[in-house]
Amino acid sequence: MRILSEVIGDFKAISANPRGQLDAYLGQRKKVIGCMPYFCPEELVYAAGLIPFGLWGAETRVSEARRYLPAFICSIIQTTLELGIKGKYDGLSAVMIPILCDSLKSMDGNWRYGVKNIPVIPVAHAQNRKIAAGAEFTASQYRKIIAALEEISGNTVSDEDIRESIVSYNKRNAAVRRFIDELSQRPRTLKPSERNAVFKSGYFMEVKDYTAKVDELNDCLAGLPGSGNSSGPRLVTCGIVADNSGLLKILDECGVDIIDDVVTHESLRYRFDIPETGDPILSLALQIGIIEGCPVLYDPGKKRADMLVDVARKRSADGVLFVMTKFCDPEEYDIVPLKKALEKNGIQSLHVEVDQQTTDVEQIRTAIETFCEMLSSHY
Repeated sequence: MRILSEVIGDFKAISANPRGQLDAYLGQRKKVIGCMPYFCPEELVYAAGLIPFGLWGAETRVSEARRYLPAFICSIIQTTLELGIKGKYDGLSAVMIPILCDSLKSMDGNWRYGVKNIPVIPVAHAQNRKIAAGAEFTASQYRKIIAALEEISGNTVSDEDIRESIVSYNKRNAAVRRFIDELSQRPRTLKPSERNAVFKSGYFMEVKDYTAKVDELNDCLAGLPGSGNSSGPRLVTCGIVADNSGLLKILDECGVDIIDDVVTHESLRYRFDIPETGDPILSLALQIGIIEGCPVLYDPGKKRADMLVDVARKRSADGVLFVMTKFCDPEEYDIVPLKKALEKNGIQSLHVEVDQQTTDVEQIRTAIETFCEMLSSHY
């Protein structure tokens, strides 16, 4: 069995070079479908014999995308379109674009004008996602997506193909949930940046390869002694995406343990399995109705707040770090009720605002260092 540092090195290499992964797939004559946030039905892509490939933008300066988007729109949208215009996604057979937030609703048209060589497959989810009519609507949209994927792949997608894909993705989910549990029992085994690499790399790997890699990591972790002691504060992170190199460097240097998260880009992708029904397409649609914790999903009862409190308590967290995406209205609307729920339960929190164009992180550093000092009595 390989040692932990070697396994983590694989995740870091993949997460640092998505284009390398894309080129490898294209070199194998595989067709790849770009999947933008949030909650693209990757299982359908995989069932069609195609490779789903996550598009969450990158830390890059935006220039070309400003011809299509205002400066005050989410940086995930801006940088993804920028990379598309500049040819960084060339080779994709199509890009799937959900419309779960206001910013994404304009992305379809802007992509069609700005990136003419990569066609769009729109992904519509029911806003009222928990009722039967909502699930039926989402399933009807998924059937349209299957038709588009069949045309690209040249394959007919059967119900059995989709069921097999669902099994593979549920196995992946179980492996990642085990990773979260194993890591929470072994403080400082991985730095926050290394933990991030495990999640991020999953957007660029075939599901079975990623599951096997996470299983190998879990076996490495299980062979290490558990410990209840941390050298730094035990934090739960919350937000849409916490993939910012400056922020992660600060967390590494402050000795922070990220013991769990309620982050869309990270654990929310894996927390909720696809239920089994007689209709696999309906099963995928029902999954959207059971996901909690994401600000772009309709959540009138703010169950996200209860979920965050439960996660923080379960992991005996010293505090919660909100990583707010700049110019994200759903995040801004949620921050007040979430902070109130934490305060009511005696859980300290801090929120910082970042985006993929953030270069000056010194104010964030000061805030996090101060927060860690305030929590120092807990560890």
